[in-house]
Amino acid sequence: MIRNKKAVSFLITLSITLSMCTAAFADRASVVTLGADLSDAQKQTVLNYFGVKKDDVVVLDVNNAEERKYLQGIASEAQIGTKTYSCAYVQPTKSGNGINVKTVNLTYVTSSMIASTLATCGVEDANVIAMTPLSGGVSGTGALTGVILAFEDATGEKLDETKKELASQELITTSDLGDQIGQDEATGIVNDVKADIIKNGTKDTTQIANTINNVTNNYNVTLNQDQEKQLQNLMSKIAEQDYDYSKLKNTFKNVSEVVDEGLEGSGIKVKHTTDGFFQAIGDWFSNLFSNKDLGILEQTNENELGDNVKVDATNKEALKNVAEKGKGFFQSIKDWLFGTYKSNNDSNDNSSSESAKDNTPATSIDSTNTTEYHSTTDDKSNSSNDNSQSNDSASNTKSSVNSNDSQNTSSTAPNTQKN
Repeated sequence: MIRNKKAVSFLITLSITLSMCTAAFADRASVVTLGADLSDAQKQTVLNYFGVKKDDVVVLDVNNAEERKYLQGIASEAQIGTKTYSCAYVQPTKSGNGINVKTVNLTYVTSSMIASTLATCGVEDANVIAMTPLSGGVSGTGALTGVILAFEDATGEKLDETKKELASQELITTSDLGDQIGQDEATGIVNDVKADIIKNGTKDTTQIANTINNVTNNYNVTLNQDQEKQLQNLMSKIAEQDYDYSKLKNTFKNVSEVVDEGLEGSGIKVKHTTDGFFQAIGDWFSNLFSNKDLGILEQTNENELGDNVKVDATNKEALKNVAEKGKGFFQSIKDWLFGTYKSNNDSNDNSSSESAKDNTPATSIDSTNTTEYHSTTDDKSNSSNDNSQSNDSASNTKSSVNSNDSQNTSSTAPNTQKN
């Protein structure tokens, strides 16, 4: 009994200490951006989903004018749209953690696309959630703007303007290619070409063209002349920038793995150029002794968004049962303490903890539950109520691709057009 009391005292002290450290980091580092055209109720749903209170984090509104700053001249008017419903939650992390992304209700832009474009921005380590509370979803082409603004505010450092413009160009280029050759293929090709060029310091246009040709062959994809020109134009600009491959290689690798997994599900096997046998061994040992800190990606409240939610992530851990997994260390201690004092003296604290854990109802996340909404706007409403339940009367209009922030029906999105 004395031993139990000492253990309880130690755990309470430890939990309070760690809680203070965690809170201090969260206040300093976490930033949320909210789409300006969401209703107050929808914005609250987003905060509830993120698991934060408005006073606990920095909250910024992002409007269509800010999205236009980076998309004008790169994306079409249809892609840019007039409304902003995308939201973001950004948490800078320790060096070497890489870029980890989770997307929710983005119908076209994937977590891998955002991770790849953030690397182009110059971001090296961050946990990112990009989402909308609208059950019909938005395509996501404007989501990058909110993520960039949140990262800059969180770190207090401005990213290079040229790199930000290149990131927006990359997102649109990948989206355009994805429309014609497939999302996974487009994301993989852009990621692999970029990684090869940055790694080898390639600047010659002929060598860049050869790299594009080699990578597309690996994916068994043939680009037409316009597609090659669009991709070569992007990569030539990226080649002119100063990137540190050693700090970005983990992100490149993660994107490739996610793309490969998606393609393998369709029976497609991609051949990659490896770093060699000894480099592979080094990477294996590096991964063995390092754990990714997914932070905010594992702390979301999936129950806030109802059914038919599309969830995508660059790391499988972020797709697990967040209702149980997000309980975390402090909740586990609470459960253990409750179980210890409720149980008989012959019950041990381990069994009490396991019992509390096993009896917790599980709320699963279906990451493959992609609804058949072919919304083609980044922030195009297709939902029916503030908690994002789907509406049978929601419009499924399909335009060319990814209109950024135009509205498409339902009481979830504001009925009054706002610029």
